[in-house]
Amino acid sequence: MNLRQKDTNQNADNFSLQSMERQKWGNRIFNFSAAITLMALLSVFIISCSKNTDEAILPELPDQVLFRLPIVVHVIHNGEAMGEGPNLSTDRIKRQIEILNEDFRRKKGTRGYNEHPDGGDAKIEFFLAKVDPNGKPTDGINRINASKIEVPELGYSLEHYAQYAYWPPNRYINVWTTPLNNDFMCLALGLATGPETDLPGTDLLALPKSGEPDGILINWNHFGESTIDCHARFGRTLTHEMGHFLGLLHTWGGKDCETNDYCDDTPAVDKQVFGRSPFMGCAGEMVMIENYMNWSDDEVMNTFTNDQIDRMHYVLSNHEGRKALSKSGAEQSKLVTSG
Repeated sequence: MNLRQKDTNQNADNFSLQSMERQKWGNRIFNFSAAITLMALLSVFIISCSKNTDEAILPELPDQVLFRLPIVVHVIHNGEAMGEGPNLSTDRIKRQIEILNEDFRRKKGTRGYNEHPDGGDAKIEFFLAKVDPNGKPTDGINRINASKIEVPELGYSLEHYAQYAYWPPNRYINVWTTPLNNDFMCLALGLATGPETDLPGTDLLALPKSGEPDGILINWNHFGESTIDCHARFGRTLTHEMGHFLGLLHTWGGKDCETNDYCDDTPAVDKQVFGRSPFMGCAGEMVMIENYMNWSDDEVMNTFTNDQIDRMHYVLSNHEGRKALSKSGAEQSKLVTSG
């Protein structure tokens, strides 16, 4: 299988097998898409998420705001029995969604909890869709035996896997688990598209062209919790990629001490952050090793900062496609039946 060539974009987690540029800590891949129109929110107090004077204005949202977003997991496998290899068990998939919610809601008693003064509850929750695009009931898990379907080879990309299944992106967050063999474990983790907005830093993102699919790919080995011998075994790959999907950059952004990720409460750093040990970043500040938007070990990740949360809320309140997700009806119990 030909993997996508390494993108020149500094914020893309792309990787290339042909060049064999395998980073020790793996690549979490993303590129960002779609369009945005500004809307005015009723607020007299504004919060910015930028280390740049040329910044977008982020309105403060009411404390009670809670975004609930539907997910469909397309499980791509090669004919394995359910629960074996890439044909992930239903329990493991459900546990991954729980982890996602523990992380985004900073739930006490879980790995997603932190007491960092700049850390916060993102007030974003995720659920497996209950209604499919035809109005039929679903558990939000779409299993596909790729060995029985012939599709053109488009490399390791959303374009390739969307050929097997792709639900309307304004109604569902499409997540594909990919059946990579174990040689790619701990090397190829995930990738995500994200929203094009007027927020600073959008120019750093890899934006898909019109008509290209929108969603997230996760190597099946890194979906949910497992006992694999790898730093990415506690389900944080999806947390990281969901951050990209909702508009967040890596903490190092464009590797510029002045602006990096355009969030003031993430200590400035001008190089990639991975592993489990913090080091000195820009201006004598220690990097926030626990931030989800690093390539840190899953075991130490537990923080979205308040500025990062503001940025995601701005996207969910203003970006047409992301805003539509919370109103998609994929959680409705009243289903459409065929006549």
